[in-house]
Amino acid sequence: MAIFRKFIIVAMLLSFVAVGYGCQNEGPAEKAGKRIDQSIEKAGDAIEDAGDKIEDAGDKVEDAVDK
Repeated sequence: MAIFRKFIIVAMLLSFVAVGYGCQNEGPAEKAGKRIDQSIEKAGDAIEDAGDKIEDAGDKVEDAVDK
C-alpha cells in the first residue's frame, strides 16, 4: 500500500511540473491567437473612431439644419 501511495504522489508531482512547463512556453497556436486578438482589438478601435466621426458629422448637420 505504501508503494502505491508513493507512486500516486510522484505521478501527481510530475503532472504539476508538466502543466507548469507547458504554460511557460507559447506554442504557434497561442501566438496566432494573440495576433488575432490584437487584430480584433485594432478593428474595434477603428470602428469606434468611425462611429465617433459619424456622430460628429451628424451633430454638424443637425446644427446646420437648426440655423
